[in-house]
Amino acid sequence: MQTLLPNPQNSPFSERRFLVLFLPSWPTDYLRRRDPGLKAPLALYERIKGGLRIGAVDAEATRRGIRQGQNLADARALVPELTTLEMDRPLLEAGFADFADWHSNASPMVAVLQDACAFGDLVLDITGVEHLFGGEAAMLRTLLTRLRALDYTVAGAVAPTIGAAWAFSHFARSQVVESAALAERLEDLPVAALRLAESQVATLAQMGLTTIGAVRQRSRKALQARLGQSLLVRLDQAYGQVVERMTPRLPQVDYHAERRFADPIGLLDDVLAAAQDLAIQLCLRLEGAGLGAQSFHLFLYRVDHKVMTFSVNSARVTRDPSHVAALFSHRAERLAGEYDAGFGIDMVRLAASSLDAAPASQVGAFAEDDGRIDIDQLNDRMSSRLGPLAVLRMQMIESHLPERAARLVPAQAMAQEAGTHGPALNRPLRLLPEPEPVRISAEVPDGLPALMIWRGSRYRLVRAAGPERLGAEWWRSGARLELVQPRPPEPGERPVPPPYQPNLPLHDQAMLTRDYYRVEDETGRRFWVFRHGLYGGPDLPVWSLPGLFQ
Repeated sequence: MQTLLPNPQNSPFSERRFLVLFLPSWPTDYLRRRDPGLKAPLALYERIKGGLRIGAVDAEATRRGIRQGQNLADARALVPELTTLEMDRPLLEAGFADFADWHSNASPMVAVLQDACAFGDLVLDITGVEHLFGGEAAMLRTLLTRLRALDYTVAGAVAPTIGAAWAFSHFARSQVVESAALAERLEDLPVAALRLAESQVATLAQMGLTTIGAVRQRSRKALQARLGQSLLVRLDQAYGQVVERMTPRLPQVDYHAERRFADPIGLLDDVLAAAQDLAIQLCLRLEGAGLGAQSFHLFLYRVDHKVMTFSVNSARVTRDPSHVAALFSHRAERLAGEYDAGFGIDMVRLAASSLDAAPASQVGAFAEDDGRIDIDQLNDRMSSRLGPLAVLRMQMIESHLPERAARLVPAQAMAQEAGTHGPALNRPLRLLPEPEPVRISAEVPDGLPALMIWRGSRYRLVRAAGPERLGAEWWRSGARLELVQPRPPEPGERPVPPPYQPNLPLHDQAMLTRDYYRVEDETGRRFWVFRHGLYGGPDLPVWSLPGLFQ
């Protein structure tokens, strides 16, 4: 089955709908799925203020009277057969992040709510996608059923605000709340449903305010003076008077196509074949909208609740399905050793982002083909196979100094060149990574160079032209040359350092002027040299060789 979906952010409906999933025992449920040999009751402890405190418990331990925050020794005394493990928060947070990404098969916008903890609460923006499940109630029931079938303890709720959905999922459990009934339904919930700090909940209890409705009846100024602005913000977020933004974990996409499989697939060739079919579907829709894309993302949803993401980029806006499929094919060749389908892949989604207008172009006998598109597509394929920093191109920069006037950038960046040298400037074809010191003999004060010593060899100069004087760039004082522009990492990719980053000296503002000369020795070799400073100053001029003409 193939489905084309718009981004919920572009939905015509002005009202948003959010679904929050609450997994109170997720740490213990997750570890028990990793190690089925763990016996109940199970508790996780951590070291807090020099003592061992219970950080998470399963349902059986809760029934036995073990609670979060309890001293480990007291818990063991209460339940001698209690199974205990030290809590590994980085492992749990990474596992819950993968768990959250897996839920993007229900909605493309999924985020982890970290108000109370980095794991346990998921929020999905289901605006415009609930109809795929037969409505909001059916969607909520489907998500809860599949998680409970995996032995997760879970509750959920759907509401028009994130705060309200969180409140109902924690304190009212598994229901759909319409906008018209939101205010009335919230009033009966305890104040802890506003995601307040424990100290704020305790202060409200001392004031005799135990429900949200009672809090709303009090003066806002008095509440702010006593409990701070955060209480009012949480209250307004729950009722929708203040918009609460969610930060989706996966890249935001504008268009995507997906395919679900009745039987999970595992071979990489099957995945690439599905990606090729989805590329055709997605590009047809982009063509209908008069759009193209520069970034494409392939999401592989495994049956063990993990998501693999492959992202490719194009140098120019495209909607050519064969080119998009080829990029993923080359990318898969580079990452074949890291590909792991686990127990199988039951859904594949291809998404497009970085959209721009791409009007129809002439193709036929009278079309002009200058080869630039073919070159860009070749760069795309090589970058996908070898890595973005393996294919570089020259980018011109606004600078008077030749060694700062150009740098290397990824060929796919397509950054506009900031500036170029005029056609009348005579520059050597080969520039050294940094100017090398030389010794020059010349008539003073402004005579042409006659003898040069470079790298221990003497060169008698028979011809010379110059000088060409370049002023100092005072606004760059203290700046260092960037020969290779760093590239931000793609989603799920580790930062990669530039392949060549020389430790060039900082710009020296004291070197006020440079006089450049083109010189030729008696054998016909031509060099480019320049002089720092002028004769007659407190220091002798310093000569350097930045490049060669041949």
